[in-house]
Amino acid sequence: MRAVDLIIRKRDGGRLSSDEIGWFVDGVTTGAIPEYQTSALLMAIVWRGLDEDETVCLTEAMVRSGGRVDLSSLSGVKVGKHSTGGVGDTISLVLVPLLAACGALVPKSSGRALGHTGGTIDKLESIPGFRVTMTSAEFLAQVAEIGCAMVGQSKDLAPADKKLYALRDVTGTVESLPLIASSIMSKKIAEGTDALVLDVKVGGGAFMKTLDAARRLAEAMVAIGNRNGLRTRAVLTDMDAPLGAAIGNALEVIEAIETLKDRGPADLRELSLVLTSHLLVQAGLQPDLTAARARAESVLASGAGLEKFRQLIERQGGDPSVVDDYARFSAPVRRETLRAPSAGYVTRIQAEEIGRASMLLGAGRTRVDAPIDYGAGIMLRAKPGDRVSAGDALADLAVGAHAQVEQALELAASAYVIAAEPPAPAPLVLGVVA
Repeated sequence: MRAVDLIIRKRDGGRLSSDEIGWFVDGVTTGAIPEYQTSALLMAIVWRGLDEDETVCLTEAMVRSGGRVDLSSLSGVKVGKHSTGGVGDTISLVLVPLLAACGALVPKSSGRALGHTGGTIDKLESIPGFRVTMTSAEFLAQVAEIGCAMVGQSKDLAPADKKLYALRDVTGTVESLPLIASSIMSKKIAEGTDALVLDVKVGGGAFMKTLDAARRLAEAMVAIGNRNGLRTRAVLTDMDAPLGAAIGNALEVIEAIETLKDRGPADLRELSLVLTSHLLVQAGLQPDLTAARARAESVLASGAGLEKFRQLIERQGGDPSVVDDYARFSAPVRRETLRAPSAGYVTRIQAEEIGRASMLLGAGRTRVDAPIDYGAGIMLRAKPGDRVSAGDALADLAVGAHAQVEQALELAASAYVIAAEPPAPAPLVLGVVA
């Protein structure tokens, strides 16, 4: 085979066979295909697309490019969850212990922050002493004993995807539905779970800005998962405004703990319960969503989910006293308050701008290896639908050591839209693809 022949055929709207896609991915992994030809084929895919069979073949080839997590020693149903990324998206920190307390096994791997969206691993590292790396034996033993573990993503999973994404990032080929779907699902399939729920974010703070685009991505990922024996369901959720009130690492962990104490923000609590319920049904642990919701609410109310999170922290070397004493977390250098310029109703909070403002305060990174100030971030004091008077607090800014405070205040102020009339209620869940 020759790479140029694949490039020409895809450029002209043709389709690639399973063997050709496998050969291409092998060549990317080994370096046998030069980057300029890989980039050319990626651009052809962006222009011409891949059909469902091609997308599934690409995903499976990327899975084969590396190792797979062997969870066969674990007796029980293994479940996973993936979010396409958002602002204030603290769901995993609530959902993992809730699921474990409901009887599921949750061997969770997560990523770091990049850009305006937060990373679960960075949030966990804001807990003093918490280890996000474990040996395979430690990982399996912990899941077997307490039902869950949360670690960073293994470099051995789908290495072809890492090479392809690095090229996509610098060649303007990120925005391709089949490439996005295969990138996400290759890692999820390699993680070896039995059931998966995808939280596909929609709106201004999400990668997918429109419901139509998000639904097409969800349909592609669900098809890939189901065809590979991974029981997959996608929930389309709103990300026009930040989820919850906290944006920033330690702030979001505290908010997750408050939610596990059943006193967190209503939207974070609700979405945690929705996604937990879907996964319990996908895993076969509950017969339907009504029974699953009742089970999840019972576990939340009893404190069993909170206790599971305490166990998770302790087993991974963290300080479990943070559950009761939030002063154990890193504190900001100082705090600033963003105040309402006029009276009215908050009709919108542009999530991406709030996420970028939080980055300027020190809570995010523009490079994967950049440092993070764990105590920095933003606490929203007013959310869409709230009435405010001139001078009322809209948000509290937790300022990091190297923050760009004035720019952060300006950006956060631009995120708020205040009008004379209240906004129409916006649904949190926009659809389900199963």
